[in-house]
Amino acid sequence: MKNVVIAMALVFGLNVAYAQEKKDTYQLDGDLIEAVLYHDNGEVAQMGTYDKKGVLHGDWISFDREGNIRSVGHYENGKKVGTWRFYVADEMREVTYTDAKIVQVDTWKIVESRLVTN
Repeated sequence: MKNVVIAMALVFGLNVAYAQEKKDTYQLDGDLIEAVLYHDNGEVAQMGTYDKKGVLHGDWISFDREGNIRSVGHYENGKKVGTWRFYVADEMREVTYTDAKIVQVDTWKIVESRLVTN
């Protein structure tokens, strides 16, 4: 029994150490740098691309510590463009940007995996 407890503790310890060892990754893909950034618990925090100058450019997704999507959107030359979706509790907010300014916000209530206008 003592050996089982020690083995379980060792496996648990290795899993915790592995999760904490995940480092942010950056990979060159043509003119863009693909980034994957991690929370300290090992879950992905954000994924997206930068240009070679370090300016946000392209699609970005952010996640909470449990791995749930919190926002999805697009950057052009460091500015938010188009429609972004933000997920907060039981709501989804669609925020539309033009010239890096908010021009429209629509809020949707999430009810039993369905969206309902608020």
